[in-house]
Amino acid sequence: MPLFLLLSYIALVSYAYKTDDKKIKPSEIELKKYPPIIVLELFTSQGCSSCPAADVILEKVKNEYKKEVFALSYHVDYWNYIGWKDPYSKAHYAKKQKLYNNKFKYRGNYTPELVVNGKEHLVGSHKNKVYDIIAKYESKLSSNNLHIENVTSNREKIEFTYAIEGLTENKKVKAVLVLDKRITKVNKGENKNRTLNNSNIVIAEKYIAIQSKKGKGSIRIPSLVKQNEKIQLMLFVETDNYDITAAAKKPITQN
Repeated sequence: MPLFLLLSYIALVSYAYKTDDKKIKPSEIELKKYPPIIVLELFTSQGCSSCPAADVILEKVKNEYKKEVFALSYHVDYWNYIGWKDPYSKAHYAKKQKLYNNKFKYRGNYTPELVVNGKEHLVGSHKNKVYDIIAKYESKLSSNNLHIENVTSNREKIEFTYAIEGLTENKKVKAVLVLDKRITKVNKGENKNRTLNNSNIVIAEKYIAIQSKKGKGSIRIPSLVKQNEKIQLMLFVETDNYDITAAAKKPITQN
């Protein structure tokens, strides 16, 4: 065998195996799987008569699956024209929903739409289908694992560090702040004279570029959060195609 071929072969063998307790091919490292996650992003509105049923289901599964389910309630703004302006609505969330529906090749936005792990969608008020989709993703391992560490907070912002396991190429970290619960008396629109209970309301969101497996970030606490009100920090690893591959959450105690 020519010398250069022999050297190439030795280099290839050295790369393909680790010299630990057992030999592991790089492809096996890349394909390592982590515990399942179920991220439920509900696009909802206080101005939509079909949404309260989905809001109730979201809170129910959030309480039943405290560890596995990451519940997010995004309030969109396109129902505000009817007469009731949803106090938690943002145009940005409607744009986010549009990106999902473009990915799903769906004709347009609708409420209540439930997006699961960024990979598929369904009507959020269909209780049996919501439980079926949770059961489906309970058995699907994730391609990343994520840990929130060193959290500090004050009245204005939350600072944190994170650690990621698994491949991070073409991925980013999404930080989300959610308000645990708010009760609203609606005076106008399709839900006129109804008292609505909303939970895990998204009140802030930002993306963090991944520079390495360990990083740090911060997120501002909006002024609408009252003193001692329950809020929670959630972090996600998200691909460029909006698939969510890891999730972690941490209740926040404001100092």
